[in-house]
Amino acid sequence: MPKEVVVIGLLALAGFLGGGVYATWKTAKFLAVILLVLTVIAVSGAVLWLL
Repeated sequence: MPKEVVVIGLLALAGFLGGGVYATWKTAKFLAVILLVLTVIAVSGAVLWLL
């Protein structure tokens, strides 16, 4: 599998998780923080995979 496919998948996952952060911030801040951490992990994983 080309590494670009994995990077695109991780960035798509990060976008999905980022939307979850935006949607849950006003009602469930604890869950939003967990989703934010997962978003950062996905983005950093995509950057590291690309390098």
